[in-house]
Amino acid sequence: MTENLVIEARKLGVTFKVDGGVVEAVKDVSFRLHKGQTIALVGESGSGKSVTARAVMRLLSKRARVTAGSEITYAGQNMARLSAAAMRGLRGNRLSMIFQEPMSSLNPVYTIGSQLAEALRIHQKMTRAEALARAVELLREVQIPDPEPRVGQYPHQLSGGQRQRVMIAMALANNPDVLIADEPTTALDVTVQAEILNLIKALKEKTGMAVILITHDLTVVKQFADHVYVMQHGVVREEGPTEQVFANPQHPYTRRLLGSEPKGRANALVGTPDTVLEGRNVRVTFTLRKGGAFRGTYSDLQAVDGLSLSLKRGETLGLVGESGSGKTTFGQALMRLNRMNEGAVEFLGQRIDGFDRGQMKPLRQKMQIVFQDPFSSLNPRMSVRQIIEEGLIVNGIGNGRADRLDRVRQALRDSGMPDGILSRFPHEFSGGQRQRLAIARAIALEPEFILLDEPTSALDLSVQAQIIDLLRKLQADKGLSYLFISHDLKVVRALCHRVIVMQHGRIVEEGPVAEVLENPASEYTRRLVRAAFEIST
Repeated sequence: MTENLVIEARKLGVTFKVDGGVVEAVKDVSFRLHKGQTIALVGESGSGKSVTARAVMRLLSKRARVTAGSEITYAGQNMARLSAAAMRGLRGNRLSMIFQEPMSSLNPVYTIGSQLAEALRIHQKMTRAEALARAVELLREVQIPDPEPRVGQYPHQLSGGQRQRVMIAMALANNPDVLIADEPTTALDVTVQAEILNLIKALKEKTGMAVILITHDLTVVKQFADHVYVMQHGVVREEGPTEQVFANPQHPYTRRLLGSEPKGRANALVGTPDTVLEGRNVRVTFTLRKGGAFRGTYSDLQAVDGLSLSLKRGETLGLVGESGSGKTTFGQALMRLNRMNEGAVEFLGQRIDGFDRGQMKPLRQKMQIVFQDPFSSLNPRMSVRQIIEEGLIVNGIGNGRADRLDRVRQALRDSGMPDGILSRFPHEFSGGQRQRLAIARAIALEPEFILLDEPTSALDLSVQAQIIDLLRKLQADKGLSYLFISHDLKVVRALCHRVIVMQHGRIVEEGPVAEVLENPASEYTRRLVRAAFEIST
């Protein structure tokens, strides 16, 4: 199989210069990639997966250094030692990369067509007209509907899944030998994730390109990778054919990783608990504007179409569905964070849908929210103490400074964080630790109800498992009620008592978690379940 070898890395090492010394991010990593093969690099955040991929593409930051003995052989050349000009000739041409967040990879001020055409004009010397015609063909290949008008649109006018398809089209524009996909589906719905992965697989089989897949989703690895490399602390702990590694993992770290899939079930409800939150016939309509500045037309989008739900004390109710199904809009309407057009909302037996901002303020302490991305929801200029104490001060909780400090320390301990980190800032923590800080901020106010909006979707499997255990423990200890918005049905199965499935602003079906996920009544739910647990559509 040596004649089909595309890339071989030997003793690859990468160091980063930091204040006070040097960090070895990647140490002595070796791998082989053959034509038409998919290899997966798996491991937790900080394991060195993305740094390894960026070293192959020579896209490391200025502080990074590839160590002296490193070899990354492609077409008889050691890319670790190629000139910058020679690498530019390969990058985007023979070697392509798709990143995790397409919105930060696509330029917001250029149209989709002009961004696709750029790579074609640079590497294939096409005219502008030829490149735009080829751009339409590429969008059709990656199954974007109505590709002709799409080339004139901007990134913000496309959905997350469509933007990721554009990134794939851009990566495949010059028929590369190697595609590196760095967490290409992490922020996408399960159904869109399945479509994107199946698309990459189909294009791989059609063109014979080789794929390096970087992910922390082991279901994806099992379904799509031929060979897997398990990384921890910059070192390959174990490698082998995917089936062999999954069936008989040798290293304790691999066994722990494979055992980190969300498991367990929600704590059983005792007795007949009272209702904490109830929504009846809730409608939310947005007015959309289309067209130019002078000839614009307006239309209504029914984001939430007459929905009702009831949440008991100590219960976790899951809201699931694809992007645009209205999950977050519904949740925020129940918390009075966006305007309802119709309907009634009761919280702790009190009707609140007619309350203004001033009337809602005393209730805010009892209803809290934890967002998907803790880095954007935590103020980077505030210390841990300031972040958690702010809510206590605003709501007048605590008898003086010393009591508030005790409450901050207790909230940190309850969320599984040490209480000696009060003077540190959000950027000094990992993603999982930041999510714990967001949870600590919410529980410091001793709420009755927490809206959890995709709180685990960007986290490693092992960190996801820790957050699920933490949420279960807090619920048992404090009698909390959760409205859990997610597209990850594995997490929903592990955490929720009941689930509501949404599509286009309506409820498709609802019921106990086990019943809905094991015997779905609608085709839409069956498709979600298949995509979540089988990654095949």
